[in-house]
Amino acid sequence: MKKTLATLAGIALITLSGQVFADEASDVGKKIYDRAFGRGCGTCHDIASNPQLSALIKAGTLDRGQFEKVLQEGKGGMPKAIAEIMKNAAVVKAGYGEDQAVDALYKYLGGK
Repeated sequence: MKKTLATLAGIALITLSGQVFADEASDVGKKIYDRAFGRGCGTCHDIASNPQLSALIKAGTLDRGQFEKVLQEGKGGMPKAIAEIMKNAAVVKAGYGEDQAVDALYKYLGGK
């Protein structure tokens, strides 16, 4: 009986810790989106004249690799953003590397 309770408690803890990580990643992604370049990505990406970033990601038109490449190299009027992302306080506090930060932002925008 005690082993069963201990096992169930362990499973619950693992499940909850995974949820906490998912919530943290979503929170970090949101903070990157809201605060990049001091004014947030939405300043440009949430206006009708610019591609709707989350719609492109959700539709599968902009995959994770392409997304990262644009963040690293810039595109059109968009500047290189990876250095800006890596200085974001939420990224620093979470101790994220570049891949984790890009993953958090991509997932926040609707990617898988």
